[in-house]
Amino acid sequence: MENQLAKSTEERTFQYQDSLPSLPVPSLEESLNKYLAAVKPFANKEEYKRTEEIVQNFKKGIGEKLHQKLLERAKGKRNWLEEWWLNVAYLDVRIPSQLNVNFAGPSAHTEHYWPPKENTQLERGSLVLWFNLSYWQLLRKEKIPVHKVGNTPLDMNQFRMLFSTCKVPGITRDSIKNYFKTESEGHSSSHIAVLCRGRIFVFDMLHEGSLITPPEILRQLTYIHKKCHSEPDGPGVAALTSEERTQWAKARDHLINLDQENLTILEKIQSSLLVYSLEDGSPHVTPEDYSQVTTMTLTGDPTVRWGDKSYNLVSFSNGVFGCNCDHAPFDAMVMVNISHYVDQRVLEHEGRWKGSEKVRNIPLPEELVFTVDEKILNDIKQAKAQYFKQASDIQIVALAFTPFGKKLTKKKNLHPDTFVQLALQLAYYRLHGRPGCCYETAMTRYFYHGRTETMRSCTMEAVRWCQSMQDPSSTRLHQQQTMLQAFATHNKTMKDCSAGKGFDRHLLGLLLTAKEEGLPVPELFTDPLFSKSGGGGNFVLSTSLIGYLRTLGVVVPMVHNGYGFFYNIRDDKFLLACSAWKSCPETDAAELLQQIFHAFHDMMHLMNIAHL
Repeated sequence: MENQLAKSTEERTFQYQDSLPSLPVPSLEESLNKYLAAVKPFANKEEYKRTEEIVQNFKKGIGEKLHQKLLERAKGKRNWLEEWWLNVAYLDVRIPSQLNVNFAGPSAHTEHYWPPKENTQLERGSLVLWFNLSYWQLLRKEKIPVHKVGNTPLDMNQFRMLFSTCKVPGITRDSIKNYFKTESEGHSSSHIAVLCRGRIFVFDMLHEGSLITPPEILRQLTYIHKKCHSEPDGPGVAALTSEERTQWAKARDHLINLDQENLTILEKIQSSLLVYSLEDGSPHVTPEDYSQVTTMTLTGDPTVRWGDKSYNLVSFSNGVFGCNCDHAPFDAMVMVNISHYVDQRVLEHEGRWKGSEKVRNIPLPEELVFTVDEKILNDIKQAKAQYFKQASDIQIVALAFTPFGKKLTKKKNLHPDTFVQLALQLAYYRLHGRPGCCYETAMTRYFYHGRTETMRSCTMEAVRWCQSMQDPSSTRLHQQQTMLQAFATHNKTMKDCSAGKGFDRHLLGLLLTAKEEGLPVPELFTDPLFSKSGGGGNFVLSTSLIGYLRTLGVVVPMVHNGYGFFYNIRDDKFLLACSAWKSCPETDAAELLQQIFHAFHDMMHLMNIAHL
């Protein structure tokens, strides 16, 4: 045991990066068979027969050629997907990313030491920033433990993208700038940007080589807060980051052409460790109801968020916190990790600073003032108008289900994640009278720079179970058996996806290979069943498990008539966040959550019958 401990402290965060296996290319036959199984729930006999023919022709014809080309590509790259995925999923996307792509979520400090309380914003903020920056220092020293499954290390590359990272808009494609360096790699920027009432300030978090203390941070925040609350608001240039991407790229070019100093300011924001957003709002939140705070972290004031930053730490005036993150450089698990770390530190410190109150004479924050003209002011006005219009259309409901949680599902030998996914399938089926094509995030971090694979939760087994639950003549025993079959299929599919044997990214690779070769789009991808089953980003249910710690988050639905569904699993409860578009008459996030709660109870009842 002692040896184990000694060894574990020597492990460096990024030490296994060079030895991780390359991302594999699955076999064409397996991927196509899995694809056929996945479209079946959405097809009648004729449609399925037609798709079967298309798949056969693809396999015998162009598919095999494209597959060989993809294998060639994989020989020269440790991750054949990485660059493609970044471009297709994020950087080429032109719709505003702040509401459509970013993920956001509230901090869980409200559940223990920090319930909402006015006049605590700055004091709590100084502590939260200090804990965040302590994490940054651990990352710089490579002392964040390597994530592992058993003894197998997982890819940690995304952790490089948490601090000092920013997306930069381009006319047709955005890019990512990352300024983070570990201590052994050299100097790293150490300032943060604070946004308040349309104004932007920066200050350094290091003084004479060490982190400034919470009382010192408090002095800096108080200075900014006072200034912004006693003087006129700033122009709110940050709102431009919420605009359609090409629009923002043009506005940014215009800013830079107006005055070279504007470029210096942009680079200071881009290279800042994080953006600290001082919000005036006071969202309602209780451990049972996170709806309002979750909504406000995603859709809050666009003049105090830099939508392209990998990390906006949001601070509300009633001492409640959250984050808003650009999704391009990393997935939510990075945020879950730092959120958990900060939450644990708040608990350890009992929510207050216990160290020295001494405040050294450190330089005051510097205000960054853009040179703007009528055109920019008009662009800001337009950006805000489109942002608020879209934000007002988002419905977010985030509630806790408290009768039971992970403990009970595990006791019944049911995988808790699968439990939630199948409850969602049943809820959707009951609400809409049809199966819902569903994207669940599977992680591929066993491989070099691995990120995610699509796990399709709507299987034929899940549909058969949903049908049996709605069939009055079906026996409880039959319902239980079909449910357990659905569980088994889901668990196996998830395992395959994480092991690099999913099919969605493989099919994407084949499609992109065809495009790069200048070939016509294969019929497989124009077949109506391809998008009807969710292909091409058309999933009605866009879902992700945020883990088993005290963290919640949310995204908007992938399609107009769909739902976004993030959930957090605890020992004694499930915390579920659901989003829908108000302008869609057939979706209602609150109704879906109520149906999921019913499904949870029904599933537990099934597990309590005999013959188990």
